[in-house]
Amino acid sequence: MKIGVVQHEIVWESPEENFAAIAPQIEQAAASGAELIALTETFSWGFTMNTDHAWETSDGPSTNFLLEQAAASGAWVVGSIPVRHQDDELPHNQMTFASPHGEILTYNKLHPFTFSGEDKSYRAGTESKTVTIGDLRVSPFICFDVRFADDFWALAHDTDLYLGIANWPASRRNHWRTLLAARAIENQAWVIGANRFGEDPNVSYCGDSMIIDPFGEVVADSGDGAGSTVLLADVDPGRVTEVRENYPFLKDRR
Repeated sequence: MKIGVVQHEIVWESPEENFAAIAPQIEQAAASGAELIALTETFSWGFTMNTDHAWETSDGPSTNFLLEQAAASGAWVVGSIPVRHQDDELPHNQMTFASPHGEILTYNKLHPFTFSGEDKSYRAGTESKTVTIGDLRVSPFICFDVRFADDFWALAHDTDLYLGIANWPASRRNHWRTLLAARAIENQAWVIGANRFGEDPNVSYCGDSMIIDPFGEVVADSGDGAGSTVLLADVDPGRVTEVRENYPFLKDRR
């Protein structure tokens, strides 16, 4: 499956402006043959803690944008949204997969980033998840989740791809790049990291979106200082099987 990663800037707390800016990049990825297109964490709002007003329902504008873009492009389109469900005081940081046929799959970020107060503005998710898209078994994660290796280990035998979206800061870009590579190498699975670039009122972001194969080889990399760009790669589950058969390290895990 060809996967596209849209590395984009985010206009602070302005979904409509972000929809207008991101739509052409989704179109570009789809025109290049992408069947699954990843946007970033909180792609329409920015990584805001102002969830007294910066939240949506599960059928809100950002979800509808993903559905519209999926239908128009013929590809799955993925991004995260602050989604508040009935009777919840706080929203989840919810990763939403929208299919070209109107199907919705979701994952809630397991590990709120307490260093920034995310735990006071968002509810924590309760479970890891693997979903099947085409012939790929995909395990989603969001930003800070990448630091928690045991969650990745628990899914390793039944996944082909860890798909991550982020608002990762430039001040810790080496951590981002190193952790993505480590998760691929230790679990012998594809890893994709889609990260924003630019600045919000509080943080500068590094971009550094990457696609890494199950042997830890970087097959696509936006690189240092890259702005708006689209990465593309053919993600083959057969490569997972090949690496695990040639280097059967997972069998030794205790």
